[in-house]
Amino acid sequence: MKKVGMAAAAIIGVGALTVMVTQPSGNEGIPYKDANSINNGRELYADQCASCHGVQLEGAKNWREPDEDGMTQAPPHDETGHTWHHPDITLFDITKFGTAKIVGQGYQSNMPGFEGVLSDQEIWDILAYIKSTWSERIIEMHNQRNG
Repeated sequence: MKKVGMAAAAIIGVGALTVMVTQPSGNEGIPYKDANSINNGRELYADQCASCHGVQLEGAKNWREPDEDGMTQAPPHDETGHTWHHPDITLFDITKFGTAKIVGQGYQSNMPGFEGVLSDQEIWDILAYIKSTWSERIIEMHNQRNG
């Protein structure tokens, strides 16, 4: 548990440092109210993310338990997971660069980075789709994490 807490702190710290570098000009965060972004993100999620994170954003069956290799399993992206606990830029950075690169310090993860596979806008669109599925209460709590 302590390792997970340190990893989360590292993710948040690194994500905050990269906001000026990776956030597209004019983008004020996840465009979760933009129908085009949501629709594009839904298709991209199905192609790139659903095999691990679930078709319904439900995550791996026992996502809180390590897999047979001791690795963290794919968490849900619905309200039952911790996705909404992270600021927009952290979610973007994890998706673009992969969890291990963001956390550093030898942290291992099955979450690959999608740099070179997805454009920055495609990553924002996937996040838009995910966030658009959350309740207003969760969206409000998530928005507060963005400062």
